[in-house]
Amino acid sequence: MPKLTETYARKVPQTKSVTEKYWDSEIKGLALFVGKKAKTWYFQKDVGGQTRRVMIGRFPVISAAAARQTALGFALEWGRGAGKHIQIGAPTLGDALDAYLARPKLRSDAHRLSLRQQFDLHLKDWLRLPLDEITKTMVVERHRSMAKHPSAANHTLKYFRTVWNHARRTYDLPESPTMAIEWFEEKPNGQIIEDLKAWRHTVDGLYNPIHKVFYELILFTGFRKTEALTLEWKNVHEDHISLPMTKNGRSFDLPILQLHHEILAPVRGLHRKWVFPSPKGLDGRLSSPQRITWSPHAHRRTFATVAMEAGVLEEVVGRLLNHTPLSITGQRYVRPSLDGLRPAMQTVCEELSGRIKPDHPPEGRQASSRQDIQGD
Repeated sequence: MPKLTETYARKVPQTKSVTEKYWDSEIKGLALFVGKKAKTWYFQKDVGGQTRRVMIGRFPVISAAAARQTALGFALEWGRGAGKHIQIGAPTLGDALDAYLARPKLRSDAHRLSLRQQFDLHLKDWLRLPLDEITKTMVVERHRSMAKHPSAANHTLKYFRTVWNHARRTYDLPESPTMAIEWFEEKPNGQIIEDLKAWRHTVDGLYNPIHKVFYELILFTGFRKTEALTLEWKNVHEDHISLPMTKNGRSFDLPILQLHHEILAPVRGLHRKWVFPSPKGLDGRLSSPQRITWSPHAHRRTFATVAMEAGVLEEVVGRLLNHTPLSITGQRYVRPSLDGLRPAMQTVCEELSGRIKPDHPPEGRQASSRQDIQGD
Protein backbone atom coordinates (compact mmCIF):
# COMPACT_ATOMS: atom_id res chain seq x y z
CA MET A 1 0.00 0.00 0.00
CA PRO A 2 1.33 3.49 -0.81
CA LYS A 3 1.50 6.51 1.42
CA LEU A 4 -1.23 8.81 0.16
CA THR A 5 0.71 12.02 -0.32
CA GLU A 6 -0.28 15.07 -2.32
CA THR A 7 1.96 13.98 -5.18
CA TYR A 8 0.59 10.46 -5.22
CA ALA A 9 -3.03 11.65 -5.17
CA ARG A 10 -2.35 14.06 -8.04
CA LYS A 11 -0.61 11.48 -10.24
CA VAL A 12 -2.93 8.49 -9.79
CA PRO A 13 -4.99 8.30 -13.01
CA GLN A 14 -8.77 8.42 -13.27
CA THR A 15 -10.35 5.07 -14.07
CA LYS A 16 -12.23 4.15 -17.23
CA SER A 17 -15.09 2.34 -15.50
CA VAL A 18 -14.94 0.93 -11.96
CA THR A 19 -13.86 2.86 -8.86
CA GLU A 20 -10.36 1.99 -7.61
CA LYS A 21 -9.56 2.20 -3.88
CA TYR A 22 -6.12 3.14 -2.58
CA TRP A 23 -5.42 2.63 1.14
CA ASP A 24 -2.83 4.56 3.09
CA SER A 25 0.15 2.61 4.41
CA GLU A 26 0.46 4.66 7.60
CA ILE A 27 -3.03 5.73 8.68
CA LYS A 28 -5.21 2.63 8.83
CA GLY A 29 -8.60 3.35 7.33
CA LEU A 30 -7.63 6.35 5.19
CA ALA A 31 -8.46 5.72 1.53
CA LEU A 32 -8.59 7.55 -1.77
CA PHE A 33 -11.44 6.39 -4.03
CA VAL A 34 -10.68 7.14 -7.68
CA GLY A 35 -13.44 7.03 -10.29
CA LYS A 36 -13.97 8.27 -13.84
CA LYS A 37 -14.38 11.92 -12.83
CA ALA A 38 -13.55 12.32 -9.15
CA LYS A 39 -11.02 11.45 -6.46
CA THR A 40 -12.54 11.28 -3.00
CA TRP A 41 -11.04 10.84 0.48
CA TYR A 42 -12.72 8.40 2.88
CA PHE A 43 -12.05 7.09 6.34
CA GLN A 44 -13.26 3.59 7.22
CA LYS A 45 -13.10 1.54 10.42
CA ASP A 46 -14.81 -1.44 12.02
CA VAL A 47 -16.74 -0.21 15.06
CA GLY A 48 -18.87 -2.51 17.19
CA GLY A 49 -18.80 -5.24 14.58
CA GLN A 50 -19.93 -2.94 11.76
CA THR A 51 -17.87 -1.36 9.01
CA ARG A 52 -18.38 2.38 9.13
CA ARG A 53 -17.24 4.81 6.49
CA VAL A 54 -17.35 8.59 6.30
CA MET A 55 -16.51 10.81 3.35
CA ILE A 56 -13.82 13.38 4.12
CA GLY A 57 -14.05 15.28 0.83
CA ARG A 58 -12.88 15.48 -2.75
CA PHE A 59 -9.32 15.93 -3.89
CA PRO A 60 -7.83 18.48 -4.60
CA VAL A 61 -10.33 20.63 -2.66
CA ILE A 62 -9.27 18.58 0.35
CA SER A 63 -5.51 18.20 0.26
CA ALA A 64 -3.68 15.04 1.26
CA ALA A 65 -2.40 16.72 4.42
CA ALA A 66 -5.91 17.83 5.43
CA ALA A 67 -7.31 14.38 4.68
CA ARG A 68 -4.61 12.72 6.80
CA GLN A 69 -5.22 15.08 9.70
CA THR A 70 -8.99 14.51 9.49
CA ALA A 71 -8.52 10.75 9.34
CA LEU A 72 -6.36 10.84 12.46
CA GLY A 73 -9.12 12.77 14.22
CA PHE A 74 -11.73 10.21 13.22
CA ALA A 75 -9.46 7.36 14.35
CA LEU A 76 -9.13 8.98 17.78
CA GLU A 77 -12.86 9.74 18.15
CA TRP A 78 -14.05 6.36 16.89
CA GLY A 79 -11.58 4.61 19.19
CA ARG A 80 -13.28 6.36 22.13
CA GLY A 81 -16.75 5.27 21.01
CA ALA A 82 -17.85 8.46 19.29
CA GLY A 83 -17.91 6.50 16.07
CA LYS A 84 -21.24 5.05 17.10
CA HIS A 85 -22.76 8.38 16.14
CA ILE A 86 -20.98 8.66 12.81
CA GLN A 87 -22.93 7.75 9.71
CA ILE A 88 -22.23 4.41 8.09
CA GLY A 89 -20.75 5.14 4.68
CA ALA A 90 -23.28 5.66 1.92
CA PRO A 91 -23.91 2.47 -0.08
CA THR A 92 -23.07 2.20 -3.73
CA LEU A 93 -25.91 2.58 -6.18
CA GLY A 94 -25.62 -1.14 -6.93
CA ASP A 95 -26.00 -2.06 -3.25
CA ALA A 96 -28.90 0.37 -2.84
CA LEU A 97 -30.59 -1.15 -5.88
CA ASP A 98 -30.15 -4.66 -4.47
CA ALA A 99 -31.69 -3.56 -1.16
CA TYR A 100 -34.64 -1.95 -2.94
CA LEU A 101 -35.26 -4.99 -5.14
CA ALA A 102 -35.20 -7.24 -2.07
CA ARG A 103 -38.35 -5.59 -0.70
CA PRO A 104 -41.02 -8.28 -0.26
CA LYS A 105 -43.79 -5.94 -1.40
CA LEU A 106 -42.20 -5.10 -4.74
CA ARG A 107 -44.64 -5.69 -7.58
CA SER A 108 -43.33 -8.83 -9.23
CA ASP A 109 -40.26 -10.69 -10.44
CA ALA A 110 -40.86 -9.24 -13.91
CA HIS A 111 -40.81 -5.72 -12.42
CA ARG A 112 -37.57 -6.50 -10.58
CA LEU A 113 -35.99 -7.76 -13.78
CA SER A 114 -37.19 -4.74 -15.78
CA LEU A 115 -35.81 -2.31 -13.19
CA ARG A 116 -32.43 -4.01 -13.07
CA GLN A 117 -32.23 -4.02 -16.87
CA GLN A 118 -32.96 -0.27 -16.95
CA PHE A 119 -30.16 0.45 -14.49
CA ASP A 120 -27.74 -1.85 -16.34
CA LEU A 121 -28.58 -0.16 -19.63
CA HIS A 122 -28.64 3.50 -18.61
CA LEU A 123 -26.81 3.79 -15.25
CA LYS A 124 -24.27 0.96 -15.37
CA ASP A 125 -21.29 3.29 -14.86
CA TRP A 126 -22.82 4.54 -11.60
CA LEU A 127 -23.51 1.18 -9.96
CA ARG A 128 -20.18 1.09 -8.10
CA LEU A 129 -20.31 4.73 -7.04
CA PRO A 130 -21.34 5.57 -3.47
CA LEU A 131 -24.64 7.43 -3.60
CA ASP A 132 -23.13 10.55 -2.07
CA GLU A 133 -20.75 10.81 -5.04
CA ILE A 134 -23.60 11.04 -7.56
CA THR A 135 -24.23 14.75 -7.95
CA LYS A 136 -27.00 16.96 -9.29
CA THR A 137 -24.87 17.78 -12.30
CA MET A 138 -24.42 14.10 -13.08
CA VAL A 139 -28.13 13.27 -12.97
CA VAL A 140 -29.08 16.34 -15.02
CA GLU A 141 -26.50 15.48 -17.69
CA ARG A 142 -27.59 11.85 -17.81
CA HIS A 143 -31.25 12.89 -18.15
CA ARG A 144 -30.41 15.29 -20.98
CA SER A 145 -28.31 12.66 -22.75
CA MET A 146 -31.47 10.53 -23.07
CA ALA A 147 -33.54 13.35 -24.59
CA LYS A 148 -34.32 11.34 -27.73
CA HIS A 149 -36.34 8.99 -25.54
CA PRO A 150 -38.05 11.31 -23.03
CA SER A 151 -40.23 8.65 -21.45
CA ALA A 152 -37.26 6.34 -20.84
CA ALA A 153 -35.24 9.26 -19.47
CA ASN A 154 -37.97 10.23 -17.01
CA HIS A 155 -38.69 6.69 -15.90
CA THR A 156 -35.03 5.77 -15.41
CA LEU A 157 -34.17 8.80 -13.29
CA LYS A 158 -37.42 8.60 -11.32
CA TYR A 159 -36.61 5.00 -10.46
CA PHE A 160 -33.14 6.20 -9.45
CA ARG A 161 -34.89 8.66 -7.13
CA THR A 162 -37.01 5.84 -5.70
CA VAL A 163 -33.92 3.73 -4.96
CA TRP A 164 -32.19 6.77 -3.41
CA ASN A 165 -35.18 7.53 -1.17
CA HIS A 166 -35.35 3.89 -0.07
CA ALA A 167 -31.67 4.11 0.95
CA ARG A 168 -32.43 7.29 2.96
CA ARG A 169 -34.44 5.16 5.38
CA THR A 170 -31.16 3.63 6.57
CA TYR A 171 -28.46 6.12 5.65
CA ASP A 172 -28.05 9.81 6.36
CA LEU A 173 -28.38 11.04 2.79
CA PRO A 174 -29.52 14.44 1.50
CA GLU A 175 -32.48 14.90 -0.82
CA SER A 176 -32.12 13.05 -4.11
CA PRO A 177 -30.05 14.98 -6.67
CA THR A 178 -32.90 14.44 -9.16
CA MET A 179 -34.47 17.54 -7.60
CA ALA A 180 -32.38 19.47 -10.16
CA ILE A 181 -33.94 17.74 -13.17
CA GLU A 182 -36.48 19.46 -15.40
CA TRP A 183 -38.59 16.50 -16.44
CA PHE A 184 -39.49 16.01 -20.07
CA GLU A 185 -43.13 16.42 -20.98
CA GLU A 186 -44.66 13.06 -21.82
CA LYS A 187 -47.66 12.88 -24.09
CA PRO A 188 -49.36 9.48 -24.17
CA ASN A 189 -50.23 8.68 -27.77
CA GLY A 190 -53.64 7.27 -26.82
CA GLN A 191 -53.55 4.94 -29.82
CA ILE A 192 -56.39 2.44 -30.22
CA ILE A 193 -57.12 -0.04 -32.99
CA GLU A 194 -59.54 1.88 -35.18
CA ASP A 195 -59.84 -0.76 -37.90
CA LEU A 196 -60.29 -4.17 -36.29
CA LYS A 197 -60.64 -5.86 -39.69
CA ALA A 198 -57.17 -4.61 -40.58
CA TRP A 199 -55.96 -5.86 -37.19
CA ARG A 200 -57.45 -9.29 -37.93
CA HIS A 201 -55.71 -9.42 -41.30
CA THR A 202 -52.37 -8.39 -39.76
CA VAL A 203 -52.54 -10.87 -36.89
CA ASP A 204 -53.61 -13.73 -39.13
CA GLY A 205 -50.57 -12.99 -41.28
CA LEU A 206 -48.03 -13.44 -38.47
CA TYR A 207 -45.60 -16.26 -39.22
CA ASN A 208 -45.45 -17.56 -35.65
CA PRO A 209 -48.86 -18.68 -34.30
CA ILE A 210 -47.70 -18.07 -30.71
CA HIS A 211 -47.44 -14.35 -31.47
CA LYS A 212 -50.88 -14.46 -33.06
CA VAL A 213 -52.40 -15.98 -29.91
CA PHE A 214 -50.60 -13.37 -27.79
CA TYR A 215 -52.21 -10.45 -29.64
CA GLU A 216 -55.63 -12.12 -29.64
CA LEU A 217 -55.49 -12.74 -25.91
CA ILE A 218 -54.48 -9.21 -24.92
CA LEU A 219 -57.23 -7.75 -27.14
CA PHE A 220 -59.94 -9.95 -25.62
CA THR A 221 -58.74 -9.57 -22.01
CA GLY A 222 -57.21 -6.10 -21.82
CA PHE A 223 -54.10 -7.60 -20.20
CA ARG A 224 -50.91 -5.62 -20.01
CA LYS A 225 -48.04 -6.95 -22.12
CA THR A 226 -46.09 -8.30 -19.15
CA GLU A 227 -49.18 -9.85 -17.59
CA ALA A 228 -49.74 -11.92 -20.72
CA LEU A 229 -46.10 -12.82 -21.36
CA THR A 230 -45.60 -14.11 -17.80
CA LEU A 231 -48.89 -16.04 -17.74
CA GLU A 232 -48.54 -19.63 -16.48
CA TRP A 233 -50.87 -22.52 -17.26
CA LYS A 234 -51.45 -23.19 -13.56
CA ASN A 235 -53.20 -19.82 -13.40
CA VAL A 236 -55.53 -20.46 -16.34
CA HIS A 237 -58.72 -21.97 -14.92
CA GLU A 238 -62.02 -23.02 -16.45
CA ASP A 239 -63.85 -19.80 -15.57
CA HIS A 240 -61.08 -17.31 -14.81
CA ILE A 241 -57.41 -16.38 -15.13
CA SER A 242 -55.46 -15.59 -11.96
CA LEU A 243 -52.62 -13.07 -11.93
CA PRO A 244 -50.69 -13.56 -8.65
CA MET A 245 -49.03 -10.14 -8.83
CA THR A 246 -49.85 -7.15 -11.02
CA LYS A 247 -48.58 -3.62 -11.61
CA ASN A 248 -50.56 -2.20 -8.70
CA GLY A 249 -49.02 -4.70 -6.31
CA ARG A 250 -51.95 -7.05 -5.79
CA SER A 251 -53.35 -10.25 -7.26
CA PHE A 252 -56.18 -10.18 -9.78
CA ASP A 253 -58.76 -12.64 -11.10
CA LEU A 254 -60.36 -12.03 -14.51
CA PRO A 255 -63.48 -13.92 -15.64
CA ILE A 256 -63.03 -15.68 -18.98
CA LEU A 257 -65.35 -17.29 -21.50
CA GLN A 258 -65.28 -20.20 -23.90
CA LEU A 259 -63.91 -17.74 -26.47
CA HIS A 260 -60.75 -17.30 -24.42
CA HIS A 261 -60.18 -21.05 -24.27
CA GLU A 262 -60.57 -21.17 -28.06
CA ILE A 263 -57.98 -18.40 -28.40
CA LEU A 264 -55.53 -20.33 -26.19
CA ALA A 265 -56.15 -23.73 -27.80
CA PRO A 266 -53.24 -23.53 -30.34
CA VAL A 267 -50.64 -23.07 -27.57
CA ARG A 268 -51.92 -25.67 -25.11
CA GLY A 269 -49.42 -28.41 -24.50
CA LEU A 270 -46.43 -26.56 -25.92
CA HIS A 271 -44.87 -25.95 -22.51
CA ARG A 272 -45.56 -27.25 -19.02
CA LYS A 273 -45.27 -23.81 -17.43
CA TRP A 274 -45.54 -20.91 -19.84
CA VAL A 275 -48.57 -20.08 -21.93
CA PHE A 276 -46.31 -18.28 -24.41
CA PRO A 277 -43.10 -20.33 -24.64
CA SER A 278 -39.97 -19.56 -26.60
CA PRO A 279 -36.68 -21.49 -26.61
CA LYS A 280 -34.83 -18.21 -27.09
CA GLY A 281 -36.59 -16.24 -24.37
CA LEU A 282 -36.00 -15.64 -20.69
CA ASP A 283 -36.70 -18.82 -18.66
CA GLY A 284 -38.08 -20.42 -21.79
CA ARG A 285 -40.86 -17.90 -22.35
CA LEU A 286 -41.58 -15.34 -25.03
CA SER A 287 -40.27 -11.88 -24.15
CA SER A 288 -40.44 -9.90 -27.41
CA PRO A 289 -43.46 -10.60 -29.60
CA GLN A 290 -43.16 -9.59 -33.25
CA ARG A 291 -44.05 -5.93 -33.58
CA ILE A 292 -47.15 -4.97 -35.47
CA THR A 293 -48.78 -1.62 -36.28
CA TRP A 294 -50.50 -1.44 -32.89
CA SER A 295 -48.61 -1.65 -29.59
CA PRO A 296 -49.69 -4.10 -26.87
CA HIS A 297 -51.01 -1.17 -24.83
CA ALA A 298 -53.12 -0.05 -27.81
CA HIS A 299 -54.88 -3.41 -27.48
CA ARG A 300 -55.63 -2.64 -23.83
CA ARG A 301 -56.99 0.81 -24.70
CA THR A 302 -59.10 -0.76 -27.45
CA PHE A 303 -60.59 -3.26 -25.00
CA ALA A 304 -61.53 -0.38 -22.68
CA THR A 305 -62.87 1.83 -25.48
CA VAL A 306 -65.02 -0.90 -27.02
CA ALA A 307 -66.34 -1.82 -23.56
CA MET A 308 -67.43 1.77 -22.90
CA GLU A 309 -69.01 2.10 -26.36
CA ALA A 310 -70.87 -1.17 -25.78
CA GLY A 311 -72.49 0.32 -22.68
CA VAL A 312 -70.36 -1.18 -19.91
CA LEU A 313 -70.14 1.22 -16.95
CA GLU A 314 -66.80 2.94 -16.48
CA GLU A 315 -66.43 1.54 -12.96
CA VAL A 316 -66.93 -2.00 -14.30
CA VAL A 317 -64.44 -1.41 -17.13
CA GLY A 318 -61.92 -0.33 -14.52
CA ARG A 319 -62.53 -3.55 -12.61
CA LEU A 320 -61.94 -5.64 -15.72
CA LEU A 321 -58.68 -3.77 -16.32
CA ASN A 322 -57.63 -4.11 -12.66
CA HIS A 323 -57.44 -0.36 -12.15
CA THR A 324 -57.41 0.94 -8.60
CA PRO A 325 -60.76 2.65 -7.86
CA LEU A 326 -60.56 6.33 -6.99
CA SER A 327 -63.12 6.27 -4.22
CA ILE A 328 -62.59 4.90 -0.70
CA THR A 329 -65.72 2.82 -1.14
CA GLY A 330 -64.38 1.29 -4.32
CA GLN A 331 -60.95 0.63 -2.81
CA ARG A 332 -61.97 -0.82 0.54
CA TYR A 333 -65.51 -2.13 0.38
CA VAL A 334 -66.62 -3.12 -3.12
CA ARG A 335 -65.41 -6.55 -4.19
CA PRO A 336 -67.37 -7.63 -7.27
CA SER A 337 -67.41 -11.39 -7.84
CA LEU A 338 -66.26 -13.14 -10.99
CA ASP A 339 -69.88 -13.95 -11.81
CA GLY A 340 -70.74 -10.30 -11.29
CA LEU A 341 -68.15 -9.23 -13.87
CA ARG A 342 -68.78 -12.04 -16.34
CA PRO A 343 -71.75 -10.38 -18.15
CA ALA A 344 -69.59 -7.33 -18.81
CA MET A 345 -66.82 -9.53 -20.22
CA GLN A 346 -69.40 -11.26 -22.42
CA THR A 347 -70.59 -7.89 -23.72
CA VAL A 348 -67.07 -6.69 -24.55
CA CYS A 349 -66.09 -9.92 -26.32
CA GLU A 350 -69.27 -9.99 -28.38
CA GLU A 351 -68.75 -6.37 -29.42
CA LEU A 352 -65.11 -7.00 -30.37
CA SER A 353 -66.03 -10.12 -32.33
CA GLY A 354 -68.77 -8.25 -34.16
CA ARG A 355 -66.42 -5.46 -35.17
CA ILE A 356 -63.73 -7.83 -36.42
CA LYS A 357 -65.94 -10.02 -38.66
CA PRO A 358 -63.22 -11.16 -41.08
CA ASP A 359 -64.35 -11.56 -44.66
CA HIS A 360 -62.62 -14.93 -44.69
CA PRO A 361 -62.43 -16.84 -41.40
CA PRO A 362 -58.85 -17.51 -40.28
CA GLU A 363 -57.75 -20.89 -41.54
CA GLY A 364 -56.40 -23.67 -39.41
CA ARG A 365 -56.50 -22.20 -35.90
CA GLN A 366 -56.27 -25.79 -34.72
CA ALA A 367 -54.35 -27.04 -37.76
CA SER A 368 -51.06 -25.20 -37.25
CA SER A 369 -48.30 -27.75 -37.05
CA ARG A 370 -46.53 -28.19 -33.74
CA GLN A 371 -43.21 -27.58 -35.47
CA ASP A 372 -44.32 -24.20 -36.85
CA ILE A 373 -45.73 -23.13 -33.50
CA GLN A 374 -42.58 -23.94 -31.61
CA GLY A 375 -40.37 -21.96 -33.99
CA ASP A 376 -39.44 -18.49 -32.83
